[in-house]
Order: sequence, then structure tokens, then C-alpha cells
Amino acid sequence: MLLQPLWTFLRGQSLLLHSPVFPIVFSLSVYLSFCLPFVLLDLLSSRWALVRRYKLQPQCSVSWASMWSCVALTLYNHLVFIFPLTLMYWYMTPLHLPEEAPPLPHLLAQVLVCLLLFDFQSFVWHLLHHRVSWLYRHFHKVHHTYTSTSALTTEYSGAWETLSLGFFAAANPVLLGCHPLTELAFFLLNIYLSVEDHCGYDLPWATHHLVPFGLYGGARHHDLHHLKSKYNYAPYFTHWDWLAGTLCRQHD
Repeated sequence: MLLQPLWTFLRGQSLLLHSPVFPIVFSLSVYLSFCLPFVLLDLLSSRWALVRRYKLQPQCSVSWASMWSCVALTLYNHLVFIFPLTLMYWYMTPLHLPEEAPPLPHLLAQVLVCLLLFDFQSFVWHLLHHRVSWLYRHFHKVHHTYTSTSALTTEYSGAWETLSLGFFAAANPVLLGCHPLTELAFFLLNIYLSVEDHCGYDLPWATHHLVPFGLYGGARHHDLHHLKSKYNYAPYFTHWDWLAGTLCRQHD
């Protein structure tokens, strides 16, 4: 019942939710909104020592040219590749909006399972694209253009990488039979954590400081991957890298 008022409000926007352009507008607007605070930090870091002290690679700065390059590639991938596929999916699979919202514990549990599944899928995908040189050269190398991470580099990748990771994220809620509200919650969390992973800052309130025992890697974990590409392949949690012997926790 806690989620019912929210779900009732969202069902009232059914024309928007049923629109074929909703998925791409949602994805882009949420992604860029989550990037914006970190972009402001990037603009301030060169002038404000208080901000720069939290930067993982303080010797590196983010240029306007790199920001525009990242935004341009993100827009290109969404408009040229993702939008036609979401349009096809919209045509083939009508959206069903049930009247009742899911129970909050059920929503939280399914979001966590979706996140753990995505983390495992991304770990395997990522490891393969580093261990198989052909895959790295032809698909994943683009994402490693920048050795210093920043929020807008989150989606700086080729079409194959964008589509394959997007497929994992979209398929998991379907496989689990998630409620549409659960699906939205997972997408929001997944996009935020991806942006935070690439933000380039070790902020005191970052997710990896909130999860105990070093179970969650976060921005520090992923920034190390861009510096030392043979470590830290899982996007979020640390257990798969620990089991595979690819976990690194320290900057040189």
C-alpha cells in the first residue's frame, strides 16, 4: 500500500507510458540528469581545491571538447540504434499496467536481484572483451579512450557495447516477471550507479561508503579499472573480481 499512490499517479500518465518514444526519452533524460551534478563538479574542480581533493585523478581535468564528444556519441547511439529497437519492441509487446502496485519489500528484493544479475552478466561480458583481443579492439576499446573517468564517459562506447549492456538491463526484469514500477525503479538505480561508477570522485556519501565490508566497489573500483585495465571488471560489487583474482583496491 505504500507504493499505491505513486503507482496510481503513474498509471494516470498512461498515454506517456504507452508512447513509443517514452523509453528513449526516459533513458536519456534520466542519464543526463544524473550526470549534471558531476559535470558541475568537473567545472568547479579546476578552481576549487575542496572539490579537487575528492577527485580520484586530481591531475586530470575534463575539457569541454571531451564533454561534447561524449554527449554526441550517446545521442548518436540512442537515436540511430536504440530507438529503432525500442520502437520494434513497443510494436510487438504492448505494455500492461496492472491496477495494483507491488509491495515495497517485493519491489526492493526484485530490484536487488536484477542488480546482482546485471552485475554478473556485465562481469562476464567485460572480462571476455578484455581477454579476447579481437573483441577488445573491435568493440570495447572505445570505452577506454579516457583513462580518467568522468560522468559523461559512462556511455562513451560503441553501438555493440551500448546495445548488449542495454539488453542485459532490459531483459532481467522481464525474466523475473517484475511489475512495471519495479522495472522503472531498477532502471533508475542502474543508471545512477553506472554514472556514479564513472563520476571520477570519491565522495563521502558515495554508495561504496554506504555498503559495508568492501562488498561494493563504486567509483574508486571502476576508476582503477580505467587506469589498470586488467583489474576490476564487475561494474558494482566486488565478489566476482575477488573470486576471479582480478580485484584491485589501491591506486598507485
